Amino acid sequence: MKDFLQTFKSAPPTAWFGMVVIAVIALTAVFAPLIAPYGETQIVGGQYEPWSDAFLLGTDNLGRDMFSRLVYGTRNTVGLALLATAIAFGAGSVLGIVAAVMGGFVDRFLSRIIDVIMAIPSLILALMLLTIVGASVASMIFVIALIYVAPVFRLARASAQSVVAMDYIEAARLRGEGLGWLVVKEVLPNIASTLVAEFGLRFCFVFLFIAALSFLGLGIQPPTADWGSMLKENATLISFGDITPLLPAAAIALLTVSVNFVVDWMLHRSSGLKD
Repeated sequence: MKDFLQTFKSAPPTAWFGMVVIAVIALTAVFAPLIAPYGETQIVGGQYEPWSDAFLLGTDNLGRDMFSRLVYGTRNTVGLALLATAIAFGAGSVLGIVAAVMGGFVDRFLSRIIDVIMAIPSLILALMLLTIVGASVASMIFVIALIYVAPVFRLARASAQSVVAMDYIEAARLRGEGLGWLVVKEVLPNIASTLVAEFGLRFCFVFLFIAALSFLGLGIQPPTADWGSMLKENATLISFGDITPLLPAAAIALLTVSVNFVVDWMLHRSSGLKD
């Protein structure tokens, strides 16, 4: 516990800033119904009403409270991005490590499949698949997880290959240890720091990808609140000098920068470099 606290005390100001922002956004997502003054889809006023005591950030194109939508959008956008990242990361990491440990035909077969996925631009592949399977939350998570399995697989495979070449892996094989033991007990602990840092970076990509799909109309569907779709629905206000539509964009940028600050600090610590 002492070492844990000492680690956080040594964090630079940028990492502290990132952790505070992430904590605030996480608490907002968890306690959204308690923070938002109105319901997520509740129409409470006229169209595009200005900021006031009743509506802190005004209302949107349908008369819904923008502040409440922004709060609920935190839960939806960040929550779905975290879920999609976890699925992609879990599958990509396991497949990458298995490919490195087993080698041979399994490695070549999985690598060629990943090469095919990565050969198609991610946005084009997502638009094509979502057009085929339909724009729903479940299909969006599946498509994003499928797309981002590829880069996670390549990182996990490359990291695991450097470990598989070590003598203690050969010793474990000579002892008769199975694939599960090699993956969980021998390889995974030695590449965990790299994978954790990659998880943060990959979350940023998935988070921005979901926001982009929602802005294009193929992500989180109305009336569910989402930062990307909120920007699209109220973009006309920018023409009148109203910055309200830019607030979801600012929230997207703030979370992305904050996660990168924390990831940079984690990478710096795991590299062993000194300040």
